[in-house]
Amino acid sequence: MSILERYHRAFETGDEHLIDEVIHDDCKFYPHVGGVVMTKNDMKGIAGSGMVSTEGVRILFENDEVGVDHCVAHFANGSTSEAVLTFFKFAEGKIIRVETGATPLSVDYQLIGQ
Repeated sequence: MSILERYHRAFETGDEHLIDEVIHDDCKFYPHVGGVVMTKNDMKGIAGSGMVSTEGVRILFENDEVGVDHCVAHFANGSTSEAVLTFFKFAEGKIIRVETGATPLSVDYQLIGQ
């Protein structure tokens, strides 16, 4: 299973052991909103919490250095769902940097083909 496949499993389930296996202790997450930088501990707090759920996750590219994926993210706080493109940088076989870009989806959004 690839780094990103394991990451997505850990994110959905909140499996802390798996999170520790795939996210580097020095990881920095630069989300597309808020002007904040999140750490591994911040990411652990979100994983499996139900605050964010994803659908239609597609790994577009992955090698030993970087990965790119796309998904639709839904938020428990009622924010508009977003189509999210994420860039990952790897070090020592773990995710060390995450950056997202997103497009808000309309209120009547439906994923076709599901």
